[in-house]
Amino acid sequence: MPVGDLDELTFDNRLTSSLPADPEADNHVRQVHGAAFSRVRPTPVARPVTLAWSAEVAEQLGLGPGLCSSEDFAQVFGGSRVLARAEPFAASYGGHQFGSWAGQLGDGRAIALGEVLDRDGRHQTLQLKGAGPTPYSRAGDGRAVLRSSVREFLCSEAMAHLGIPTTRALCLVATGDEVVRDVLYDGHPRPEPGAVVCRVAPSFTRFGTFELPSSRGDLALLRQLVEFTLRADFPHVSASGAPFEEQVAAWFAEVCDRTADLVVDWMRVGFVHGVLNTDNLSILGLTIDYGPYGWLEDFDPAWTPNTTDAGTRRYRYGAQPQVVQWNLLQLAQAVVALTEQPEPLQAALEAYGARYQSGFRAMTTGRLGWGGPRPGDEALIDGLFALLGSTETDQVLFFRDLARVPVAGGAGAEVGDDALLEPLREAWYQPHEVVGEVREGALSWLRSWGRRVAEGGLADAERLRRMDSLNPRFVLRNYLAQEAIDKAEAGDPALVAELLDVLRRPYDEQPGRDRFAARRPEWARHRVGCSMLSCSS
Repeated sequence: MPVGDLDELTFDNRLTSSLPADPEADNHVRQVHGAAFSRVRPTPVARPVTLAWSAEVAEQLGLGPGLCSSEDFAQVFGGSRVLARAEPFAASYGGHQFGSWAGQLGDGRAIALGEVLDRDGRHQTLQLKGAGPTPYSRAGDGRAVLRSSVREFLCSEAMAHLGIPTTRALCLVATGDEVVRDVLYDGHPRPEPGAVVCRVAPSFTRFGTFELPSSRGDLALLRQLVEFTLRADFPHVSASGAPFEEQVAAWFAEVCDRTADLVVDWMRVGFVHGVLNTDNLSILGLTIDYGPYGWLEDFDPAWTPNTTDAGTRRYRYGAQPQVVQWNLLQLAQAVVALTEQPEPLQAALEAYGARYQSGFRAMTTGRLGWGGPRPGDEALIDGLFALLGSTETDQVLFFRDLARVPVAGGAGAEVGDDALLEPLREAWYQPHEVVGEVREGALSWLRSWGRRVAEGGLADAERLRRMDSLNPRFVLRNYLAQEAIDKAEAGDPALVAELLDVLRRPYDEQPGRDRFAARRPEWARHRVGCSMLSCSS
């Protein structure tokens, strides 16, 4: 049933009615003990204007186009009006940041309006990012700038349409206020336009949610949080009737499995999270907290989009599987205090590695059009990664266009060298380098790949369909996001809407939209926002 008025949204605030609240009502920065959240209201903004909204998320919430384009929609999701049945709050959590314990963190610029029931009766938390200060804001102002908000809005929806678990984004609202930020942390702050993104997810619970009470020895709160999470987000585990310790083990094993599958998907599309702290990993296996993320355009396992990470490259593309396992270890160490049986937690951590490896192998062989994995594939896959690194190669274009490379026919006739290389021409940033050893290496690998395709036995049409279903034509390339930001900051959000529409069908060819699939232009090679970003928001 469509919602006729935003105040008709059906709130069912399980978290605030089930978990202990911060007893202090004043909104000032402090350490919050013995509580899962603090009640706090968004701070009104000057002139809220809706720049974009997701039709799919709106429909899931029962919100029609008329309501989404209304002034009240901008007032509510810009933070200037609180809905009648909302119970706004900021969550408390801690986390390991860049490998070190950081203590209490919490929702420093995010305020949840509460939990609503969507059209399917499922719980969805509506959270405003950039809605003003909270007790967890530390030295911050609780606001977000337009550039980071555009990036979060677009990438949330892009990931969803790629089929990758993620928080969603209902809308992007300009606030009419300016926010001062030092984008590169180099001592040159400047005012920027502010914005708010309404994020939507069944839960925003993080690994760090459990780490904080564990670090303080507050086992009563830790147990409350785990029991609530089991009831709310893992009801099949909670309803099993198993002893609590066994439920904890089963829950942790499922978290490990979901997270392994998530990282396989990140690696498939070349997504680099950029700041994989334990407070930025979802207990549901969702991609969460789109900060200094980036898309791996030229294939480089050592690339990180985060300027803060430039020294150690802890969160580089190729290290994501290992870093996530380390984060799972921190979660295990947080909840082990609730059980006298640590062995199942250790077994789940080890199973994460096995699940990731098998998932990555199956995913890669699927992307290459080989059908199921076979012995000996590893050497050919290693050869592929060596080829991608032999000259600057756009990995999105390479995998997508590989499906168009001709395979030798049944009579065994060889395909000519130029015919093999031509479909991949746009994938190479420096085509003049594809000569000599690089060219011979590419030809050798492509012929080996073609023989493996033939052994797989897939008909060409089916192989093309399968490869295209795993290798997107369109992703949110870093320079495209920056172009949309530049135009939005100049007062024109049209490119945000156009990109959102393109990214709705990432696996389709979409004739006439080739420019959105083009490799990174030279002007974007080193430009801030297109190559690396800071955590500044």
